[in-house]
Amino acid sequence: MTRIREVKTTFTAGEVSSDLLGRGDLRAYENGALALRNVFIKPTGGVRRRDGLGYIDTAAGAGKLIAFEFNTEQTYLLVITDAQIDIYADGVKEATIAAPWSASQIDQLAWTQSADTLLLTHPDAPPKRLVRTGAGSWSLLSWSFFSDENIIYQPYYKYADSEVSVTPSAVSGDITLTASASVFEADHVGTRMRVAGAELEITDFDSATVVSATTIEDLPSSDETIDWFEQAFSPVRGYPATVAFHQDRLVIGGSRDLPNRMWFSKSGDLFNFDLGEGLDDEAIEFSILSDQVNAIRAVFSSRHLQIFTSGAEWVATGDPLTPTSVQVSRQTRIGSVVDRHLRPVTVDGATIFVARNKEQIQEYIYTDLEEAYQSNDLALLSRHVIQYPVDMDYDPKKRLLFVVREDGAFAALTVFRAEQVSAWTLHETDGQVLSVAVVGEEVYMLILRNGQYLIELLDQSLYMDSALSGESGAATTSWSGLDHLENKQVSILADGQVAASQIVASAQVNLEEAANAVQIGLPFTHKIEPLPPSELGAAGGGRKIRLVEAAFRLKDTQSLNVDLGRGLRDIPLRQIGEDEVLDEPPPQISGDIKLRGLGWVNDSIKPLWTIEQADPLSFTLLSVTTQIKVND
Repeated sequence: MTRIREVKTTFTAGEVSSDLLGRGDLRAYENGALALRNVFIKPTGGVRRRDGLGYIDTAAGAGKLIAFEFNTEQTYLLVITDAQIDIYADGVKEATIAAPWSASQIDQLAWTQSADTLLLTHPDAPPKRLVRTGAGSWSLLSWSFFSDENIIYQPYYKYADSEVSVTPSAVSGDITLTASASVFEADHVGTRMRVAGAELEITDFDSATVVSATTIEDLPSSDETIDWFEQAFSPVRGYPATVAFHQDRLVIGGSRDLPNRMWFSKSGDLFNFDLGEGLDDEAIEFSILSDQVNAIRAVFSSRHLQIFTSGAEWVATGDPLTPTSVQVSRQTRIGSVVDRHLRPVTVDGATIFVARNKEQIQEYIYTDLEEAYQSNDLALLSRHVIQYPVDMDYDPKKRLLFVVREDGAFAALTVFRAEQVSAWTLHETDGQVLSVAVVGEEVYMLILRNGQYLIELLDQSLYMDSALSGESGAATTSWSGLDHLENKQVSILADGQVAASQIVASAQVNLEEAANAVQIGLPFTHKIEPLPPSELGAAGGGRKIRLVEAAFRLKDTQSLNVDLGRGLRDIPLRQIGEDEVLDEPPPQISGDIKLRGLGWVNDSIKPLWTIEQADPLSFTLLSVTTQIKVND
């Protein structure tokens, strides 16, 4: 028999698909794991139990979380639900304002921010701007395009066929317009048109071919003309789909009825879309035309203006962008999600977006070698982890990309591009995560639990979900305020020690022994399983193997539950500590725990060990050294 010693020092490939069980030649096999659940990967290679989720408040319903950063010190969480926006500062609700979007429309809501103003767009609703007017004071206003002498400099477009004409009854005052085809609808009332270069406002709908109007400017003649346009955004034609700021211009990407068209405001004049004479600082507009559908799903300001469409990824270049210098070119053919707006995020100079097939998280990055953009699949080896994303955001402090899945679980990607670290882990909780937002240095989630929509915050000091912590000067057995956990089985940490779990009744729990400090919340289980020995290694080839010994190097760990082939066992850690008192919280241990294995393994794709722990205590694994016997 041969004895083999293997050392696993890193998990920086994350949880990889079981499809890789035959690919021991890959670096990801050496650095990956079969299961990494409810753990965060440290950039140095180890893993730790993920942060718990602290209860903040109960939301009005399903919706979306958005970050609003007024400055580096003033950040806000926006909770957008059916017909309302709740605004939180440091976890405390500051204001509630009415909003025009129904629950079914929120998925398509897009936004961008500049200073104290957040612009929000939806293809079926008039665009809005959320303005912070003072401490605790907020207003949701309609967009106001620049106007001068009652002329509104908004985008215009001729939706009718090019040969369709209109004939005005007069050149000024209250007139009628008669079209050569059915082009008018009742919702045209209140909208504006430009006829032969002159602006007018429709005041009444007479028929599909005749409307009444009031001239804002005198028309040059009352002759029939094909030179006419209507405002691009209206109840008839829909509204902007996406929006961004780029090179001191407001950029609108697509609308309901013009999904492939783009509009750029005048430079330095964000709501002025006057095309003028095509001078360098004047507005720009064009359509993205190619051999495929290009409904614009997002516009993103980076090194260039990046345009994400349903069928491909594009860039608009020009230094600076002007009506004569702008060039649009297709870079890759991945396509973005169409049934909801998933806002791209930036990570170390790359733009991360969700592919149209909802099975890929793509990294869109400029390469100097090819002088073009490339798209790389960040989940190629972990496809099962990110199925059907519905929301995502990036936490630069923790270096974690959070991706919410349709099934209510969420994935986390630890990413360090320079160090080539790209590692996925999967996270599950008692409920369904619906949305995520990174606000300043805090990560908030909207979660459906027990029929309630809860706002929760990732908190490294907590070891449970939907948790509350409390302190009392005098030790007490009764702890209340747990309305959101009614009838749920909860874990309890009392004065740092794990107490018996209970079912919350009348919004409270009663401990067997009084405590001065508690954490109470929903349990979650972390799990770590390595990949089996590689077929290419000395232990491979389908031979019988036996785990002789495993040494787990821990850091600041209070609990270890491990299966070495005989079922899960709670491993006592006090034996390697010093001066411990049994009625005090378990100490945080740093060191090696050596455990003996038992029995031969006939299944070559079965992991040699498994760590699985629900105890609400700290856990960090740095490395694992195993000694294996192989039956030659």
